Amino acid sequence: MKNLYRAITADGSAFAAVLDAKDIVSEIEKIHKPSAVVTAGLGRLSIAASLMGYMLKGENDSITLRIDADGPTGQLVAVADSRGNVKSCVTNPIVEIPLNDRGKLDVAGAVGRNGNLSVIKDLGLKEPYVGVIPLVSGEIAEDIANYYATSEQIPTVCSLGVLINPDLSVKSAGGFLVQLLPFADEKCIDVIEKNLAGLPPISKLFADGITPEEIALKLLDGLDPEPLDTAEVGYKCDCSRERTEKILISLGEKELSDIAAEGKDTTVCCHFCDKKYIFTPQEILNLKKNI
Repeated sequence: MKNLYRAITADGSAFAAVLDAKDIVSEIEKIHKPSAVVTAGLGRLSIAASLMGYMLKGENDSITLRIDADGPTGQLVAVADSRGNVKSCVTNPIVEIPLNDRGKLDVAGAVGRNGNLSVIKDLGLKEPYVGVIPLVSGEIAEDIANYYATSEQIPTVCSLGVLINPDLSVKSAGGFLVQLLPFADEKCIDVIEKNLAGLPPISKLFADGITPEEIALKLLDGLDPEPLDTAEVGYKCDCSRERTEKILISLGEKELSDIAAEGKDTTVCCHFCDKKYIFTPQEILNLKKNI
């Protein structure tokens, strides 16, 4: 089922991308078994990565969003390809802290308010593009908007939301990006600001059964929005035994010899999907032939 929808104004001055990410965040909850506030935080970062990844041009391009801050979650990472598929991980999946002063999950308290957001784009060049900016809130959506404003000079509105049921399952999750191109006039900006002011929280919209298409049209209402494209994106890890072998080979001959000398199987676990790859001592030794 298509869960990502993009629309553009008739004059091409603004566009909106909207993602229903309930299935993606449910997979995050299933794999990492995080506490509710971590599901919300890692879910928000993953939704943003998916939306941003889908905007990449090259088939093999990818984007990594990484937050390093002073919150108890430790590092959060989300990686998306140019088809919008995403995978993510977190250092500490279990964090229990009080609700914030609005009675909501305290994502900023868990993630941290002091730290950096790194945006790493692998565009197939010699070196990836890396943008690092200080966090402005730790709530993630504001930090994504600030990245676009400061690093790419693109006026952007970002909204990300995750609703968690009492049993820790995901009730709804999703997000949107609205971006203005340089020739957008004041009227366009005023209309979008008015549309945003009348819009309920994104997680409530999805909980109420509103579709990505309907949300995109609400965001660009009054500007003759036209459909741009739709896609089906999901949580997808691209790990493999071959990739794992390359990681082990990178350790070097001595390290591989030391591992094999222990005389027991070596288990390598993927941080993104929890899949385990097992290597016997002889298989470890055989990897030395590729160095």
